[in-house]
Amino acid sequence: MKNYALIGASGYVAPRHMQAIKTVGGELVAALDPNDSVGIIDSYFPNADFFTEFERFDRHVDKLARNKDEGQIDFFSICSPNYLHDSHVRFGLRSNADVVCEKPLVLNPWNIDGLVEIEKDTGRKVNTILQLRLHPSIINLKEAIQSRRSGKKVDVDLTYITSRGKWYHHSWKGDLKKSGGIATNIGVHFFDMLHFLFGAVKTNIVHHSNETKSGGFLEYDNARVRWFLSVEELDLPVEIRTRGQRTHRSITIDGKEIEFSGGFSDLHNRSYAEILAGRGFTLEDNRVAVETVTAIRNAKPIGVNGDCHPFLHKVRYKSG
Repeated sequence: MKNYALIGASGYVAPRHMQAIKTVGGELVAALDPNDSVGIIDSYFPNADFFTEFERFDRHVDKLARNKDEGQIDFFSICSPNYLHDSHVRFGLRSNADVVCEKPLVLNPWNIDGLVEIEKDTGRKVNTILQLRLHPSIINLKEAIQSRRSGKKVDVDLTYITSRGKWYHHSWKGDLKKSGGIATNIGVHFFDMLHFLFGAVKTNIVHHSNETKSGGFLEYDNARVRWFLSVEELDLPVEIRTRGQRTHRSITIDGKEIEFSGGFSDLHNRSYAEILAGRGFTLEDNRVAVETVTAIRNAKPIGVNGDCHPFLHKVRYKSG
């Protein structure tokens, strides 16, 4: 049995990690979060030690590391705000443990370089959550793409709208410096998926970007992609809103819809199982997606023209 410590226990994604740890037969022995609204822990690991102050958490971790009989920590699971991932991953490695880090791994590609060096210094490993690479529909799609022999690039439209309330903009997620912006916070796993499916990035153009939505064009080795991301409910298709749904996820390839709306519930469980089997995704597996979202964040949008996503025309209409 492996022992885990979790940093960021009150966040949205933390319960998925708790469930995954339990599913693979692990034990959560310690958790940290400055917010003490973490009753969800009782559903999985009621005996886990909990801390709201990093200094006390650090002291506890050190005590476990020195006392071989008290259950040394084998893995740190990082679910903290995006801008803290880099620091918390380093802490886990220097605490003589391996790490499981949520997406995005880091906000900038040069942060990966530093983590590579610390991996070498400590002899420990960083494993990352790139769960769409484990989705059965995506795996099947990749196999189908690899079997094509035409050499012709496919045309892809990627649309992801996940409604967020007013709270979003007052939290760290609405702060560009802390979340990395829309493309990083809600889109990085989709950009990783596109790289996984279609190869290296050749062109990266941003048509529109603000605090709530972003869209642009990416060319890969084997695809031309128009993409649109939003946290605004009004961007949802009317038929989605009338059904009371708050999320719309769509990928079309050469006009054909790819169905992958289901199959998400156990992807973290699969991720942890793969990590324990020695097949976790590495620091370098994250580099292209991090480079992509960094370029999007720093780009100057060219406006709604050219080969832009169809949803962006609605943005232009709304904005006058």
